Amino acid sequence: MVTGTRASRPALVADAAIGLLAERGLRGLTHRAVDEAAGLPQGSTSNLARTRAALLELTVRRLAERERAVLGPGDGALPPSGGLDGLADTLATALDGYLSGHRRLLVARYELALEATRRPELRAVYDAQGRVFRDMVEAMLGAAGSRAPERHALSLVAWCDGVLFSCTAGSFHTVRPSRRELREGIRELLSGMLASGPRHGAAPYE
Repeated sequence: MVTGTRASRPALVADAAIGLLAERGLRGLTHRAVDEAAGLPQGSTSNLARTRAALLELTVRRLAERERAVLGPGDGALPPSGGLDGLADTLATALDGYLSGHRRLLVARYELALEATRRPELRAVYDAQGRVFRDMVEAMLGAAGSRAPERHALSLVAWCDGVLFSCTAGSFHTVRPSRRELREGIRELLSGMLASGPRHGAAPYE
């Protein structure tokens, strides 16, 4: 059950939906179940999000909001990196935060990602929210001297997503790499990407 009287009604409903997705999967996500999990009178969720599509969209937006909070203080934006080591530290801290205290968010995200493949309207919302993190990583890589920041962002985000999935729901679900191990893995990947040096006009990492 979701608690906290300070949460707005949409946030309370969406948080309950996230919890249900993590515990029961998409089949367990119903308006009635959300009302019960949130401790709200029956019909409250339907009044806020009348259709299943509306409930899913509300949940995706709230999930993105909570995930951004995991990435850093304030608005959740990734802080500027301090070179290769700084970027590796930043990303390792974010991944470690997910794996150590926010696994339920990850499970809920995977449920929603699969549903988005079947619902074009949800796909658009899901992609728009996910693009925020991709854009931040791309900007950081470009500022650091990547010759192909968009391509490198794809590789780096895919690596991060792969680690999160593998250690949450995949073949390494019983393993949680340490922050140091995550940092070294990211650093190895970044070193390979930037081995050719910075693009013209950008400062090198080291």
